[in-house]
Amino acid sequence: MTLATSGSAARRPLAALLAAGLAVTLAAGCGGGKSGGSGGGKSTLNVGMPDGATLPANNNPFLDSSFAKKLGYTWLIWEPLAMQDEAKPDQDPAPWLATKWTWSPDYSQVTLTVRDGVKWSDGTPLTADDVAYSFQIQKDHKDVNYYSLPITNVTTSGNQVTVAFDGSQYVNRTKILSTQVINKKQWSAMADPSKDTVANPVGTGPYTIKTTTPSTVTVSARSGYWGAAPKVKTINFTTYSSNDTMGAALVDGQAEWSYYFMSDAKSTFVGKDPAHFKLYFPAQLSADGLWFNTTKKPFDNPHLRRAMSMVINRTDIFNQGEAGYFKPEIDNITGIPTPQGEPYIAAEFKGVSPVTGVAAAKKELTDNGFTYSGNTLMDPTGKPVTLTITDPADWNDYQTDLEIIKDNLATIGVTATIDKANDDAWDDAIAKGNFDAMLHWTNSGTTPYDMYEEIMDSAGLEPIGTAATADFGRYQNPAADAALKAYSNATDDTSRATAMENLEKLFVQEMPMIPTSAGNLGAEYSTRNWAGWPTADNPYEAPQPTRWGMEDVVLHLTPSS
Repeated sequence: MTLATSGSAARRPLAALLAAGLAVTLAAGCGGGKSGGSGGGKSTLNVGMPDGATLPANNNPFLDSSFAKKLGYTWLIWEPLAMQDEAKPDQDPAPWLATKWTWSPDYSQVTLTVRDGVKWSDGTPLTADDVAYSFQIQKDHKDVNYYSLPITNVTTSGNQVTVAFDGSQYVNRTKILSTQVINKKQWSAMADPSKDTVANPVGTGPYTIKTTTPSTVTVSARSGYWGAAPKVKTINFTTYSSNDTMGAALVDGQAEWSYYFMSDAKSTFVGKDPAHFKLYFPAQLSADGLWFNTTKKPFDNPHLRRAMSMVINRTDIFNQGEAGYFKPEIDNITGIPTPQGEPYIAAEFKGVSPVTGVAAAKKELTDNGFTYSGNTLMDPTGKPVTLTITDPADWNDYQTDLEIIKDNLATIGVTATIDKANDDAWDDAIAKGNFDAMLHWTNSGTTPYDMYEEIMDSAGLEPIGTAATADFGRYQNPAADAALKAYSNATDDTSRATAMENLEKLFVQEMPMIPTSAGNLGAEYSTRNWAGWPTADNPYEAPQPTRWGMEDVVLHLTPSS
């Protein structure tokens, strides 16, 4: 029931905006603007997202195209059972609507204790039946079961709810605890809970909807909220027509919080007001990188993929393509982002860089059946190695990344062509396997399992021509399947560590996808009117405004002095 950016089991691609932000050049000459007052008189926060056209006036949290989901205020209405700081995946979630939870030893069952004293926005009390229904609806309606949780049974006893699953849910435990609790009375009356319009939502969160226009939804703090009353009394959530208009709004103060890619953020945004305009983009346990169609020769050859990885300059990709802030560099050969993933990296791979240079790459190739005709790399059948790398034309950070990769591959005799695709055509080609290579992202989770699962789990395998929702590279390896299964089903930390080490070894040996950058959980924000934002020095929560931690951020904000 959360954004696809943190899921794995759902096997849904991440939203394009979250995958590769579009470049923006901020309007010149924009001065510091006003936004409902300042200092102690400030009561309104302005959030913006460059989503383009008018969005459906629907607040359904299960509908990806709804205002609530696109703009992020879903998390201020329907609260989770527990609050997870996604930038600290090894940290236990904080109790929220559940005050505690107990897992069975094999993680196939969880018992949740529902917080007392919580009232819905219509004044009725939150009950265990509401929490139970929030899982039962996922069991009964697959379209709202965002993570495809294998729920087998849901029962209540007093203020406790027990949810049983088909098999271990160790790798899904945080996803389960992030479940947004919905009002049973309101939702049980719906014909199709995945699509029905929710005009007047009933939630336990600190805000209710005040007004709705074709471009802005305004929420206001409500009385009767179970937690501390927020200092932010009103929040405007606005969809902007483009990245340019979004950027201009940030600079002139009409917007104060957003998430998207700026091609020159440090000068065009931060540089306009260094004291107040901030970038904070912590990494998550997911990877962006070069995916190959492993059903095509010679890209089915792991030695070619390994050699390509050895010469791709991740630092240039970070500093140039990702503007030195957006998607952090991956500097470990396992593809696991650090420091978040450091505890999971096997001893033999600690501190091992994926980049070893042209000489090492050429040796990898010539030792394994590849040859050279002048400066051109020839595959084991004697054909020149060429490939087309494809990504949508308007994903400017990815397009710059591809130019860097193209130049890097030329150093080992590989000729790459860049296809600047139409978005819809690209989506179709990737899903059906009609490509050589492409930059793409992975799912994320509390461990590197989710990242590896999406790349290497053949459970997501579909034949060429049939749309897939994971394993886009059509990679298939029984050893990888076994290691993934061993990790997800392990009942102790030692077994999990062994399975993770096996996954890392297979990944390094096979390199089915070349990781270059970590996914991020970041935001652009202004401290002119509001203080208390997450920072590198105070990383209490991931700041991205369209993810579940945004409620925690809002509740931390206080008027700037």
